[in-house]
Amino acid sequence: MPTITKSNIDYDKRNLSDKVLLKLYYNMLKPRLIEEKMLILLRQGKISKWFSGIGQEAISVGVTMALKPSEYILPMHRNLGVFTTRDIPLHRLFCQWQGKTSGFTNGRDRSFHFGTQEFNIVGMISHLGPQLGVADGIALANLLKKNGQVTAVFTGEGGTSEGDFHEALNVASVWQLPVIFCIENNGYGLSTPTKEQYNCKHLADRGKGYGIESFILDGNNVIETYTKVKKLAESIRKRPRPILIEFKTFRRRGHEEASGTKYVPEALMQEWEAKDPIENFRSYLFSRKILNQEIDEQYTAEIKADINTSLESAYAEEDVVADETKELSDVYKYFDYKEFTPNKEIKELRLIDAISEGLKQSMQKHKDLVIMGQDIAEYGGVFKMTEGFLEAFGKDRVRNTPICESAIIETAMGLSISGIKSVVEMQFADFATSGFNPIVNYLAKSHYRWGQEADVVIRMPCGAGVAAGPFHSQTNEAWFTKTPGLKVVYPAFPYDAKGLLATSINDPNPVLFFEHKALYRSIRQEVPTDYFTIPFGKAALLKEGEAITIITYGAGVHWALNTLENNSDISADLIDLRTLQPLDKEAIFNSVKKTGKAIILQEDSMFGGIASDISALLMEECFEYLDAPVKRVASMETPIPFIGQLEDQYLSRDKFEADLIKLLAY
Repeated sequence: MPTITKSNIDYDKRNLSDKVLLKLYYNMLKPRLIEEKMLILLRQGKISKWFSGIGQEAISVGVTMALKPSEYILPMHRNLGVFTTRDIPLHRLFCQWQGKTSGFTNGRDRSFHFGTQEFNIVGMISHLGPQLGVADGIALANLLKKNGQVTAVFTGEGGTSEGDFHEALNVASVWQLPVIFCIENNGYGLSTPTKEQYNCKHLADRGKGYGIESFILDGNNVIETYTKVKKLAESIRKRPRPILIEFKTFRRRGHEEASGTKYVPEALMQEWEAKDPIENFRSYLFSRKILNQEIDEQYTAEIKADINTSLESAYAEEDVVADETKELSDVYKYFDYKEFTPNKEIKELRLIDAISEGLKQSMQKHKDLVIMGQDIAEYGGVFKMTEGFLEAFGKDRVRNTPICESAIIETAMGLSISGIKSVVEMQFADFATSGFNPIVNYLAKSHYRWGQEADVVIRMPCGAGVAAGPFHSQTNEAWFTKTPGLKVVYPAFPYDAKGLLATSINDPNPVLFFEHKALYRSIRQEVPTDYFTIPFGKAALLKEGEAITIITYGAGVHWALNTLENNSDISADLIDLRTLQPLDKEAIFNSVKKTGKAIILQEDSMFGGIASDISALLMEECFEYLDAPVKRVASMETPIPFIGQLEDQYLSRDKFEADLIKLLAY
């Protein structure tokens, strides 16, 4: 039994019952005792890494107890108290940290990089910032569902330097989302002190700049934390809006244990040790005769027994067995594709009309589908793709966004966590760079890591040939075909675009849907008037021949068609890939085995493009059938220029015919 001294923290009991006060104490004690055990195990080499929250338990516990169990919390590394207060079985937590099957990620991720729908917790990724926008998405879902719920999300003072923080606050403020942003200001971002992280007196002041109510709380005072957050949450449920809270606290261990704390002045460490949230609260409870030695020892014994029993069962569990089939099958959520066959009524549509019509019919089919993008509501989008959608579906479902690509993609992820599909329009595919991190690190990896699908379609107006210059002309599909977990669709015709867009929206996995701007109004086709789907991974054989196989997609399809029309003597299979991930390898291999020659045409520049991968596949799978080297035709290794004569020189369009004829003559 530790010595009980006078509390160094001023507590105001308010109208809290003794039962609630004891629960607050118990819930803080539990993560502390677990952490003390983990530090021992770390020294023994039984766990690989630990991020300690010792000294910050009051924040995690106070916030979690203030929210309803049905309300989502998005914690950080040092928020063990969130997980334990939500009563996650310790056996499962220990299995998670040891990479066992009964954890939450099947050994695929460590520490607190996981979520669980069962307990309404969504864990962080190492990039820190994206979870703030994800919280916006969950909060938006709460607004759309009108369920009166609050979302709480944590970040550290270091994380407030990231652009995601500012984007998330801006979106939450503009849309008045019911989310509580919790900043744990613990003095250091790894070894960088706050004076080198930001140049304002309080981080709470940043909320004011976005029109958000802001508060500063003593993060070591569990009563203040619990009562204030509870009051604010009750207010937000009645009047939805974002609120920012800066919790003043301190990290008394290293960023992670290997980092140590040598950079912290000893006097500062002693000052905060004297403010320990558990020791001080224990002293207060003893002084008020709410807690006594018998109850305290009972709590400690009960928690330690749970720890030891749960550790034994976690140790006893078999190690994860590497299974290649299982690993590959879990990258994507299973998609039970359903065929919707088109009707016989058709009309001629441009590519842009077919996409718009497909999008509208998907909005009608999926009653909660949300479209988000810059200028897509009243203005109808820069290409007028969503003109009339606002009147048809309302502002809740057709949402103009701030210029916050990263936060909006994260918001889409939050909607998916809440069971709502969304389509995000990049005004131009080039601008996906501003949202690259959440696409490749959050959307792509969520299902593999903890079984959470990212039910998001990102529309990507792309391509050159319209004199739009280096920042509005890229066809950047190779950035995403490289990333496991993403699907990439690239139609060349109105019929395919409409059917594949419907499939993209039905698919629960993240889809990058490329739309070539130069084809928007130049390509027309007869298209069924009603809703229909086309399966992924099925290329279209547009022409059949014996001499050569042409493999292409997007604008390249039309360049190849024009070339064949101008050279009617060339007998060629022309394959329009339609989807790049999944890729119809069978169609490619079968054709090349028949013709013996293959040429791959892409608009993208050569190095690192998908043509390189297809060429490698053909060398590996069809080498003995080839009568000539596989030929790749691609655009120049430069950024895309603006002026017409330079753009014409850049594009692979005018190089294709000569390369095709040369290969035929090999």
